Amino acid sequence: MESILSPDQQHLLHQQHYRSVPETYAGRTLFITGATGFMGKVLVEKLLRDCGDLKCIYLLIRTKQGVDAAQRRDDYLKHTVFDRVRQTDRAQLDKIKLIRGDILGDGLDMSESDRTELIEQVDVVFHCAANVRFDQELKHAVNFNTNGAMRVLKLAEQMKRLVAFVHVSTAYCQCNEEVVEERGYSAPHNPLGISKLTELVSDDVLQLVTPNLLSNLPNTYAFSKALTEDLVCSYRDRFPIAIARPTIVVASLKEPVPGWIEGTNGPTGLMIGAGRGVIRSMHCNPDYETDLMPVDITMNAIIVLGAERINKTTDREVMFCNVSGANVNPLTWGEALETGRKKLYENPLCFALWYPDGSIKSSYYYHMLCVIFFHFLPAYLIDFMMIVLRRKPFMVKVQKKITQGLEILQYYTTKVWVFKNDNMRAMYSRLSEQDREKFYFDISQVHWPTFFLNYILGVRQFVLKESPETLPKARKLLRNLYVLDKITQTVFYMVMLWLVWSYWSVVLETIQCVFDTGIEHARNVIFPSRSGPASRV
Repeated sequence: MESILSPDQQHLLHQQHYRSVPETYAGRTLFITGATGFMGKVLVEKLLRDCGDLKCIYLLIRTKQGVDAAQRRDDYLKHTVFDRVRQTDRAQLDKIKLIRGDILGDGLDMSESDRTELIEQVDVVFHCAANVRFDQELKHAVNFNTNGAMRVLKLAEQMKRLVAFVHVSTAYCQCNEEVVEERGYSAPHNPLGISKLTELVSDDVLQLVTPNLLSNLPNTYAFSKALTEDLVCSYRDRFPIAIARPTIVVASLKEPVPGWIEGTNGPTGLMIGAGRGVIRSMHCNPDYETDLMPVDITMNAIIVLGAERINKTTDREVMFCNVSGANVNPLTWGEALETGRKKLYENPLCFALWYPDGSIKSSYYYHMLCVIFFHFLPAYLIDFMMIVLRRKPFMVKVQKKITQGLEILQYYTTKVWVFKNDNMRAMYSRLSEQDREKFYFDISQVHWPTFFLNYILGVRQFVLKESPETLPKARKLLRNLYVLDKITQTVFYMVMLWLVWSYWSVVLETIQCVFDTGIEHARNVIFPSRSGPASRV
C-alpha cells in the first residue's frame, strides 16, 4: 500500500533528494552563445562567482569590426562586470575558453577541432544570442534569430554528454495571445519554410510580403522569435530542452553592482532621450503594468531553470518559464515614468538640449500634436540655426529616429499583457534558503524607488560614462535649463495673448460671420422660401 506523507515529511524528503544549484553545475562544461551581450555577461559572471565548481565555460566569439576573437576575449575578461570575480577568485576566469565562430556562419563558422571538442565535452548549452532590433528586415531577423538557433541546435544534437539545452526567448513573441501561458505555441508559419523563403526570395519581394507573413505580430523580432521557439521545441525528442521567456529586462537590482546596465535598448534609451529633453511626449496608457525585470533576477531564474532541466533529464517535455513579475510587485507605466522623472531631476545628465519636462499621453492624437510642436518644430529650428552657423544639421534626423522608436514602443505600452509565471514561482519555492539567497529572483523584494535611483545612476556611469563627480555640474545645468524653459513659456504665452488682444475684433467678426451663416442656413432648411414650388400651387 502506498504511504501518504505529511507536508513536513514531503519537505524533508525533498531536502534529502535536493541538489543545490552550485552542486548541479559542479563538474559541468557549458557552451554559451551571446555571452558578450548585456544578459550574457551577467550569466557568465554569476556562474563563475556562485557556481565555483563548474569545470569550463566555452564562449562563442566572432571577430568584430576588425578586432580578433582572441583579443575580444581578453577585453571581455577585463570588463568591469567581472571585478568581483577578479577580487575574490581570479582563477575562475581561467575557466573561460574561446571558441572562434559566428552565429551567422554555416556550421557556426568554427574549426573542426573546436567542433569536436564541444561535441565531446559540453554538458549544458545556454543559447542567448539574438538580434533584438525590432525594425530589422525580415531576412536579417530570421537569419540571426531562427537560422542561428538552428545552427546551434544541429551542433547540440551531436553533443554526447548534453543534459540540458536552455534557450532564452522573450515573453513578447506570442503577442497574439491574450494570456501567455508557460507552454509551447505553434509558430505563425513553418520555421523551416520561412527560413527557405528568406533565402530564395529577393529583398524587394520579401519586403512586400512581410506584413502578411507577420500574422498580426508587431515586428520581425517577435515573428522570428516565435518561429525560433517552435523550431527549438521540434528537437524535444533529441535532448532535454528548457525555454525561458523574460519580459522587459532592465538594469541590475544588486549584482554585479546595483544599477549595472549596458546598451540603449528599450526603457534605457527612453530614459536618456527624456533626460536630454529631446523626448517630450510618449503615447502610453499610464494604468497598464510595465513588467520590468532586473537583469540579475532574470539571469538567476534562467540559471535555476537550467539546473531544474539538468535534474529532470528523463522528462523529455519542454520546460517553459515566463520570467515575469506577473502582478507580484505591480508597477504601472505611469508610476514607473513618474518615479524615474523624480530620480532623474535629483541626478540629471551632464548634457541636455532642453529641460526634461515631457509627459505621457493616453490619447494618440494628442501625443502626435505634441510630437509636431515639441519634437519636430524645435528640431527644425535647431537645424536652421546650425545651417546659419555653417554646421551640419542633425536634430531632425535624430527626431525621426526617436519617433520611429516611440512608434515601436507604443505597441507595448498601450496594451494589457498577462503572463502566467506559475513555473517560475514553483522553481523558487523548491530552492533551499542558501540558494534563495544566492540565486534570488523574488520580484516582490524589489523596492522600485531605490531601483530607479540605481538605474539612473547606472545609466550615467556605465552607458554615458558620466562619473558621480559630474553631478553638481549637471544639477547646475538643470537649474539653468529650468529657468530658460520657464522664460520661454512665459514669452510664448505673452505673445499668444498679445496676438489675441491685437486681433480680437477680427476674431469676433469671424466668429459672428460663421454664427450668422450657420443660423441663415438652418433657417432655410427649417423654413423653405415661399418662392419655392409650394407657393405656386
